[in-house]
Amino acid sequence: MSSLLDSLLHPAPDSLAARSRERGKSPWVDAVHLLWTSWIFVTPAFDHNSWNLRWAVLTALSYPIFLGLYARCVMASRRTSRVYAIGMILLCQALMPWYPSGLSYFVFGCVMLRICGQSVRRYMAALVLAGSLLLLEGWLLHYPWQVTGTIATMTFIIGLIVNVERTSEEKDAELRLSHDEVRRLAATAERERIGRDLHDLLGHTLSLITLKSELANKLFDRDAAGAKREMLDVERVARDALAQVRRAVTGIRAAGLAAELASAKLLLESDGVHLEYELADISLPAELETALAMTVREAVTNIQRHARATRAQVTLAARAGKQALLSIADDGRGGAIVPGNGLAGMRERLAAIGAQLRVDSERGRGTTLTVTFVLPQQALEPAPLVQLRQAQ
Repeated sequence: MSSLLDSLLHPAPDSLAARSRERGKSPWVDAVHLLWTSWIFVTPAFDHNSWNLRWAVLTALSYPIFLGLYARCVMASRRTSRVYAIGMILLCQALMPWYPSGLSYFVFGCVMLRICGQSVRRYMAALVLAGSLLLLEGWLLHYPWQVTGTIATMTFIIGLIVNVERTSEEKDAELRLSHDEVRRLAATAERERIGRDLHDLLGHTLSLITLKSELANKLFDRDAAGAKREMLDVERVARDALAQVRRAVTGIRAAGLAAELASAKLLLESDGVHLEYELADISLPAELETALAMTVREAVTNIQRHARATRAQVTLAARAGKQALLSIADDGRGGAIVPGNGLAGMRERLAAIGAQLRVDSERGRGTTLTVTFVLPQQALEPAPLVQLRQAQ
């Protein structure tokens, strides 16, 4: 019995409860909608003869059935949840000859049909069909047309609202997956680039070391000086290869900032915020670039969530001397900076690499984050400025 109860209450992977859990909410958060069932107990107030023994018996029998159907709608797979939603509608229609309060079951059943994963057109058609059947049965049972008409119209409007909310949630989930896919593809492309670079770098070098070592081994007995020369060549080639490998490994995360900007553009422009970015061709150590990329990620997340901006710009530029700056600006509402928007984490992360963060925010004029840092020695060599500006 307990195993059967566990299987009934355990949410399916694609159920409404499972999706709530994935978003960090309680799987029982949708139970709050059951507060609307208070209409079951309020409806008899409109007819002084409705609060009677028949109403009490039918409520005691039907309400637990409704709760079970609702729980299964929340816990069951999207493929099977429609069965329980239709069950609520049929429960209402079966009770209508004796139990007007059951009209609340009809509203819940129609709304819960939306979680079944069907298209908008099919859902709207289902609402129209269910509403038509309700109006027909109400007419046959001599229900006041104002009652059945109001219920059918209200159900259709609520269905539209719920459909918009569910569609928005599904689009947000797809967008999060798109961001993850962008980062995954960027990481995959970087690994492939590193593999090609290391293959090109080490393939010839290791072949040369092998040949030189074999030659030195053959010369060891009859020409010690020649063998020594060959081993010196092996040492020189190995040191040169080691230096090249170190330079290649230093660039392992060189695409981190570019990949983060690509993901940021996808995030903001999906929310109606146009993003431009301009990067100077500066060679950055992995630790520094990682910190800057994480700063961009946090700042862009704040723009998307809080700024209400229409435009944003990210700029990486070299300054006079050994300094450079990263600027992240938006034209949002600005104003007081609320603690907890990731600024403390930004400051700590940037302070660890010797960088400084400045925040300028004026109400109605947007916010600008400026990161100032010292360029590494290898980045100070003259290099042309590479414009990566995104066209408007």
